[in-house]
Amino acid sequence: MNRFVFIVFIIFWEIGFSQTVSGIISDKNGERIPFANIYLNNTNIGTSSNENGFYELKNIKKGDYTLVASVVGFQSKSIKISIKNDQQLTQNFVLNEADSLEEIVISGSLRPVSKLESPVPIEIYSNTFFKKNPTPSVFESLQNVNGIRPQLNCNVCNTGDIHINGLEGPYTFVLIDGMPIVSGLSTVYGLTGIPQALIERVEIVKGPASTLYGSEAVGGIINIITKKPGNSPKLTTDSFASSWGEINIDIGLRYKISEKVDALLGVNYFNFQQRIDNNNDNFTDLTLQNRISIFNKINIERKSKKAFSIASRYVYEDRWGGELDWEREFRGTNEKYGESIYTNRWETFGNYQLPTSENINFQFSLNGHYQNSFYGTDSYNASQFIAFGQLVYNKQLNKKHYLLLGLAYRYTFYDDNTFATLDENGITNSPSKIHLPGIFIQDEIKLNEQNNLLFGARWDYNSIHGSIFSPRINYKWNSKEQTDVFRLSIGNGFRVANIFTEDHAALTGAREVVFEGELKPETSWNANLNYVKKINTENSLITLDASAFYTYFINRILPDYETDSNKIIYSNLDGFSVSKGISLNAEMLFTNGLSINAGTTLIDVSVTENNLKTRQILTESFSGVWSISYKFSSNFSIDYTGNIYGPMRLPLLGENDPRPEFSSWFSIQNIQLTKKFSNNWELYGGIKNLLDFTPPANSINGANNPFDIGIDTDKNPELAFDPSYVYVSNQGIRGFIGVRHTLF
Repeated sequence: MNRFVFIVFIIFWEIGFSQTVSGIISDKNGERIPFANIYLNNTNIGTSSNENGFYELKNIKKGDYTLVASVVGFQSKSIKISIKNDQQLTQNFVLNEADSLEEIVISGSLRPVSKLESPVPIEIYSNTFFKKNPTPSVFESLQNVNGIRPQLNCNVCNTGDIHINGLEGPYTFVLIDGMPIVSGLSTVYGLTGIPQALIERVEIVKGPASTLYGSEAVGGIINIITKKPGNSPKLTTDSFASSWGEINIDIGLRYKISEKVDALLGVNYFNFQQRIDNNNDNFTDLTLQNRISIFNKINIERKSKKAFSIASRYVYEDRWGGELDWEREFRGTNEKYGESIYTNRWETFGNYQLPTSENINFQFSLNGHYQNSFYGTDSYNASQFIAFGQLVYNKQLNKKHYLLLGLAYRYTFYDDNTFATLDENGITNSPSKIHLPGIFIQDEIKLNEQNNLLFGARWDYNSIHGSIFSPRINYKWNSKEQTDVFRLSIGNGFRVANIFTEDHAALTGAREVVFEGELKPETSWNANLNYVKKINTENSLITLDASAFYTYFINRILPDYETDSNKIIYSNLDGFSVSKGISLNAEMLFTNGLSINAGTTLIDVSVTENNLKTRQILTESFSGVWSISYKFSSNFSIDYTGNIYGPMRLPLLGENDPRPEFSSWFSIQNIQLTKKFSNNWELYGGIKNLLDFTPPANSINGANNPFDIGIDTDKNPELAFDPSYVYVSNQGIRGFIGVRHTLF
C-alpha cells in the first residue's frame, strides 16, 4: 500500500512540476551572453546562463508567467509565457546593448544618432533616474545631475532657474522634443508642470549650442524627450504626498483617436497649502501653490511612413508667499507683505516630414505666457508670445559626409506694465517685437571608423541688433574596441537679454532697477574636452566621463548689487567674464544589484572689469552629486541620492549687512525604499533632506518691516527689506510616500 501511494505521489509530482524552460541568451550579433540573470517574475524561480549563454529553469508549475532576462550592459527583456503540463519550453533571448554609449540622442546634431557616434558630448538621464528621487517638477528633478544646480532666486515666492556649470538660468535653453518652449519670461516658471509620467529621457548639452538653436543657447541646453504614444503604457499614474502637506499627481493615458492616430494625454496636479514658518521670521518657508498642467501628444501614421506629430500643453499656476497672516484681500496693498503670482501658459509644437523624396522636416512651436503678479505693492503684469518655425534638410552625400541645412524664423512679442516697454520718451507703451530669421549649415564628416569631424555655422539677423554669426567645430575619436571616446568642441554662443523676463530679482520691488546704456547682445566662446572610458568586467560595467571646459564672455550682462545697495544696475560688462572648470562622472553597474552614479564639478566663474577680478555672485566652486541604488530582489530596492555644494558669494546690502558674505557648505540627501507588488503596482516612500539643512533664519533681511516704513535706506541700506539673499530652499526634513500604477 505504501509503495502504491509513493508511486502515485511521484506521478503527480511529475505532472505538476516536471515542466522546464530553457534557451540561449545572446546579443544582436549572435554572441552568447554568459552569467545573465533569468527568472520568473514574482516567483523564487531563477538562474544564470552558463559560459555558453545557456540557461534552464526546472520544476515550474503550470500557469502564465513573465520570463525576464537581465545582465549588466544590456537592456532587460521580458516575455510572457504559458506553461502547460509536462512541457519542455524553449525560449531564446536577444538582448540589446544598454550602456550609455549606445543610447540614441538627437540634441547634438538635430538627427537621431547613437551617443557613441555623436561628435557632441551629451548626457542622458532616463525616467528611471528621476524616479530615484521623486519631485513635483523637472526643476527640482535636476538637483542630482552633475554640474547642474536649480537656483532659487527669491526667498518669498521661490521662483528659480537652472544653472549649468555656474552660468545663470537665462543661459540655459530648455526644449521639449527638440522644440524651444521655455525661454524668456517662462524661464522662471516654465520648468514646472511638465507631467513626469510622460518623460522618456532628458538630454543635456553643456556649453554653447547657438549654431543649431540660436539665441539663449549659451550655457547649454536641456532637451526633455517625451514618450511616443505608440510605445507608451495604456495608463500610468504616479501620486505622492509629503509630511509637509505637498500633494503631487501624475497621470499618463494612451488612447486611439482612429486606426492611424495614436495619442498620449498627460495631467499633472500639484497642491501645497500649508503655512509653515520653522525659521520664525514670520514669512512662509515654502510658497503655497496650486498648479494644473495638461499635455496632449498626437502621432499620425501616414501612408508614406513619414513622421507627423503635434503636441500641446496648458499650465495654470497660482502661487504666493509672504507674511503668515497675508490674505487675498491684501494683494497689492501695504498692509501685509505678499508676493502673489497668477500664471497662464500654453504651448503647441510639432514635426511634419514633407512628402518629398528628400528628408525635409518642418518643425514649429508656438507659446503664450501671461502673468499677473504683485510683489508687495509693485504690480508686474506681462504677456509674451513666441512663434518659431524651421525647415531642416538632412542628406547623406556619401559614406563620409552627412549634410544638414536649416532655415529658421523666430518672432517674439513682449509687453508689460514697467518702464521696460515704454517708448524713447518714456510716455507711451511700446511692446517689444523682435524678428529673428536665421540659416544654419552643418557637415558631419566620417574620416574613418575612429575619427569624426563636424563643422557648423549659423547666421541670424536680429531686427534690433543686426547680424549675428555663430560657428562651431567638433572632433571625435574612438578606439577600435569603442571603449575609449575623446571629443573636442569649440563653439560660439549669443544671447539678446530682456532683464524683466529673466531675472526675478528685478521684479521684487526691494531695489530700484537701473539700466546703464543700451544693452548689446552677449557673445561667448567655449572650448570643451571630453573623455569617456568604458570598463567591462565579469561582474560590473563602469563608465567614466571626464570634461574640462572654458567659456569666455564678451558684453556679458550681470546684475550689480554692490555699487548701490538700493539698486540693481544692469549694463554690458566693460571687460570680460570667464567660466572654467573640470567635471567627472562615474557610472558603475554590478551584477549583484548595486548601481552607483556619482559626479563632481570644480568651477571658477569670475568677472574682470577695470583689471579687477571678482568671483561671480551665487556660484559655487565645488559641487558633487550621487545616486546609489541596490536591488535586494526583483521586487524590492533602495535608493540613496544627494548633493553637496561649496560656499557661494551672496549679495549683501552693504558693509554693515549682518548676514555672512559666503554661504556655508551644505548637502541635501534623500533615501527611498521601493516595493513592487506586481508588474502593475509599485509602492515607494522615504525621507527627503535627511540632514534637515536650511539656510540661516535671517536670510530675509528686514523681514519685520517689509515696506521699509520709517527707514532711510539710503543712509542705512543694511536695514532694508531684501529677499534676494537665497541659495537653497527653507524646506527642511520631511517624509513622503507614493504609489505608481502601470497598465500595459
